[in-house]
Amino acid sequence: MSVLRDGTTIERTPTAALPVIKPLLGWRVLVPRGGKWGDGIAAQLRSFGAQPVIAPLINFARPEDPALLTAALGRLRDGDYDWLLVTSATTVDVLVGHGVRPPKSTRIAAVGETTAQALQLAGYRVDFVPSDHSARGLLKEWSGGSGLRALLPQSEIAEQALLQGLLERGVDAEFVAAYRTVGVGAPPEVIADVAGRRIRAILVSSGSVARQIAAQFSPLPSEAVVVCIGPRTAFDARAAGLTVHRIAEERSSASLVRALAEFAIDPHDAHPPMVS
Repeated sequence: MSVLRDGTTIERTPTAALPVIKPLLGWRVLVPRGGKWGDGIAAQLRSFGAQPVIAPLINFARPEDPALLTAALGRLRDGDYDWLLVTSATTVDVLVGHGVRPPKSTRIAAVGETTAQALQLAGYRVDFVPSDHSARGLLKEWSGGSGLRALLPQSEIAEQALLQGLLERGVDAEFVAAYRTVGVGAPPEVIADVAGRRIRAILVSSGSVARQIAAQFSPLPSEAVVVCIGPRTAFDARAAGLTVHRIAEERSSASLVRALAEFAIDPHDAHPPMVS
């Protein structure tokens, strides 16, 4: 209510609040990994109105030959490498679990925003993150020069493209298996919800996850929307027999969720504007 100088009162109608855009309102979305990654994805999904269903489909175990990893990390600790190349947050967990802190003389490169954040949160400095958050981007932007020693701890089943690319550039790169990826069975109720079309979308964070989805949920209902975290994961998903509906522009959890939200806004737009 407002009062004018002559004493007249005016009743004002409250202005209606602007609507909040929730493009995933009513969507139940399968999040195939747990831990901090799964919790972070779930929070982002909720911000777009979705109901996340966290059901880890993979877990990580010690490599088949842990002595090789222990020896390589010992050399890393002693400063034998010029570069440490980290391609996943899981590798960061391995480094932390072994209590390894590279000396200042060893520079650290991170592939992907999520990996860089994991390193920084664990107290590691990050010297280089390619603008194209992928192994291909690291090779394209590599300026470390030749003749340098680099350690590349990855999953036992990791693609060797990064290793081969570094070797071709004259880098004395050494791969070591840091962990094994093992499948985890989804709860029966989640399998039933996917088959019954009560879960509308599935996020795919790696080739290992894609293969578990194909093995555990095949055949997926045609309505199930599959969104992959990057081109390499999309390639692996298609190789596993999945139909890919959208690919995140960056290898980050935020980009993955945005890609799903953009699909919900316009499933026919192959190059939608980024949802803010």
